[in-house]
Amino acid sequence: MKNSKFAWLLSLMLVVALFLAACGGDKEEGTETTTDTTDKEKDATTEEVATDEEQVLNLIMTAEIPTMDSALVTDAVGFDLLNNVNEGLYRLNQDNVAEPAISEGEPTVSEDGLVYTFKLRDAKWSDGSPVTANDFEFAWKRAMNPDTASEYGPYMMDGVIKNATAIMEGSAEYTELGVKAVDEKTLEVTLEKPTPYFLSLMSFGTFLPQKEEFVTAQGENYAKNSEALLYNGPFTLANWDGTGLSWQLLKNEEYWDKDTVKLTEINYDVVKEPGTAVNLYTEGQKDRAGLTGEFAMQYAADPELINESETSVFYFKYNQERLGEKTPLANVNIREAMSKGFNKQDLVDVVLANGSVPANYLVPKDFTFDEDANDFRDVNGDMAEFNAEEAKAAFDKGLSELGVSELEIELLNGDTESAKKMGEYLKNQLETNLPGLTVKLKEVPFNVRLDLDTNQDYEMQIAGWGPDYQDPYTFMNLWLTGGGNNQMSYSNPEYDKLVTSSVNELAQDPEARWQALADAEKLLIDEDFGIGPIYQRGLMFLQKPYVKGIVAHPFGGDYSYKWAYIEGKN
Repeated sequence: MKNSKFAWLLSLMLVVALFLAACGGDKEEGTETTTDTTDKEKDATTEEVATDEEQVLNLIMTAEIPTMDSALVTDAVGFDLLNNVNEGLYRLNQDNVAEPAISEGEPTVSEDGLVYTFKLRDAKWSDGSPVTANDFEFAWKRAMNPDTASEYGPYMMDGVIKNATAIMEGSAEYTELGVKAVDEKTLEVTLEKPTPYFLSLMSFGTFLPQKEEFVTAQGENYAKNSEALLYNGPFTLANWDGTGLSWQLLKNEEYWDKDTVKLTEINYDVVKEPGTAVNLYTEGQKDRAGLTGEFAMQYAADPELINESETSVFYFKYNQERLGEKTPLANVNIREAMSKGFNKQDLVDVVLANGSVPANYLVPKDFTFDEDANDFRDVNGDMAEFNAEEAKAAFDKGLSELGVSELEIELLNGDTESAKKMGEYLKNQLETNLPGLTVKLKEVPFNVRLDLDTNQDYEMQIAGWGPDYQDPYTFMNLWLTGGGNNQMSYSNPEYDKLVTSSVNELAQDPEARWQALADAEKLLIDEDFGIGPIYQRGLMFLQKPYVKGIVAHPFGGDYSYKWAYIEGKN
């Protein structure tokens, strides 16, 4: 895909270096939050790990933990940690297949595909008490309780779990959600309609259990620090005060499958500057470090370099209404100009330089396939590609329609070094290609950006999405009117009709369903310019060769350390 000569790219790098910060980084909001690295080793057998080596892993996060409440978490950091300290009915295994976890085997399913009955295995919380069916019923209903103010609960359960939609609309109480503890070890879940990807949902963080007695006793303090939580997964969280820049995961001796877990300790530090992260790695203080920009080029031939492709896509969110007032981005021509007004290839080659690729789409490549193994991406191909002339024409038309000759737009972005670097590049590109535009950068910590997004208090922002299950719908339903990530007042009845039909009347017609989702994607990206795709993320890491068995996931929590171990360090 790279079509520029190296000498030209080198000169561009020098120009970029004049106004950029000069280092690289990682996920959420275009290189912002998540763990820095991983290894996709799945073929090693942990049963033969030498026991005389210290099983301690030292990792980096690029952002703080916003929350550890599974009903409230919306970010990559929270989901990643929850995946390692808690466990639901199902868990993604080393081959990224959802398999029974707290569920003892596969559920019994009614003939109409609506009622799933799960039998729970003998599992314990970290305080030694049993994990029960009521823990699931309580947690799911709590996530649907309006007083909890969960974003993911309604988003993940809407149209899937019986009565979830009615609860959202206010015509049913949250206590009427279709989940019931038949007895201590039997959980019955009733669906709104047959849902082919339902069991993969059961591995997602929103569906984790919570012990009612403990949550109630903690009250407002619940999940505010590592002592105000219970754990039923491979590890427990320790030494987290709710705001700190460091914490630990410790092996959970109460975990039902503890014999599989080899690591005894994982030490995390928040490091936002990639240069610092690389230094910590080379000094032996950290076992992995993410690479972008100049560091990716510097270590391109290093034997400890690891490349990983991802299914996360990053884009501009165009807020059409800020705090009740229309923004300039309510104009479709202004949105088109922003979508087409920057060089994506140079962004990934020179600024990110981490294996990412330009995204001229929403649903990522190599993510989901039809019954004949055709990639969904092949239906629409590329859309809204970089085109400076078309971008300028659209911008000039938009200015005329707004009755102005120039425009200032605020770009909300992260405060990590790599996020700042990308923001400066995009500002330079848009201002250069769209004369009359001024881009005002607003760089804030990730948790602040989440609040501004939730309150719809921004104009344009860099954001990203990783799938929650393996189906295009996990990306397409974000932008439904009132959808889970649609804090930007985008609304198109035709888009809503196409997307909702894919999980209703077309649910059992794979070919028609596929086409409806593709038509909706084209409408969103290439006609309404509702969002502006930027790139599909790739990752490059330095990882110590003695680190084995970390599993990276395409959706849900980014990584599992259940099977990870240290071998050959001594």
